[in-house]
Amino acid sequence: MNETKAKPNFTKELNAGQKVLYYLFYGFVCLHALLPLRVLYVLSDLLYVLVYYIVKYRKKLVRKHLADCFPEKDETERRCIERRFYHWFCDYILETMKLATLSKDQMRRRVRYHHLEVLDKLMAENRNVALYLGHYCNWEWVTSIGLYLPEKTLSGQVYHPLENPAFDSLMLKIRSSMGPESISMATILRRILAARKEGRNCVIGFISDQIPLFQSTHYWTSFLNHPDTLVITGTERIAKQCDFACVYLDISRPQRGYYDIDIVLMTDRPKDYKDWDITEKYFRLLEQTIQRQPEFWLWTHNRWKRDLKGLEEFNRIYKKENAPQP
Repeated sequence: MNETKAKPNFTKELNAGQKVLYYLFYGFVCLHALLPLRVLYVLSDLLYVLVYYIVKYRKKLVRKHLADCFPEKDETERRCIERRFYHWFCDYILETMKLATLSKDQMRRRVRYHHLEVLDKLMAENRNVALYLGHYCNWEWVTSIGLYLPEKTLSGQVYHPLENPAFDSLMLKIRSSMGPESISMATILRRILAARKEGRNCVIGFISDQIPLFQSTHYWTSFLNHPDTLVITGTERIAKQCDFACVYLDISRPQRGYYDIDIVLMTDRPKDYKDWDITEKYFRLLEQTIQRQPEFWLWTHNRWKRDLKGLEEFNRIYKKENAPQP
């Protein structure tokens, strides 16, 4: 197991003021992370009242998303999903804090992987793997997959740096607790090439359901009753360029504090697929996951703020060469 990996210094790039802020953040997180999960869930219930009833955090946006995505459900059903979502969302916040002190043995008990033989076979064949997942259930706890990989494997997840350097460093530290590296999208190809030179296989997680920038748009699909959803294609492009097997992680939450993850092989021959077919396959699988338990997707994310009309306007203004046309 990959459990002896040295952890980097997450504060070395911070200035004095940012370091102070980092340690304040870190102290606050650890103060809560030292509490048992059963106590944290009591705090989560209190946080739910604050977030849902008092602050009403993005409630209009969540309500609109649920109405647009599930027009077949009546108002009572959608409100039930809405309340369950906010309960889970508050749990997610406290669970992410708990990651700072959660032991690897505890994590193995709480996150159960099914069909690990899929990864075992790919590792035995000396293959690299792209893990497709979404902002669904507790994606932060999916870093635990590194506990089940051979020691030499480069286990990591692609992330987008946060605007606040102190909070960004804190999240990097928390995410490193189970071993995997956090790798920025800007450096992912260089990191993969470096691992290859070191003779290491790569298993990299890509959260691929975010909204893309207009300049990075190559494909759109139907997703959750939105016929023209602009989607990220970077994961597929990297998988094809580097010949990564593509695996989908189908996550469910049987009870509070526990997650089941089914490892589903999408393809081990990505170059045989036409452009964006793997992306399409991922979104069909993610859609099925969300429809099964919709309360566990990140509905507060403004997923459909960009559309084809905006893309056309962007292309018209900037006269982007080889821009995709609807």
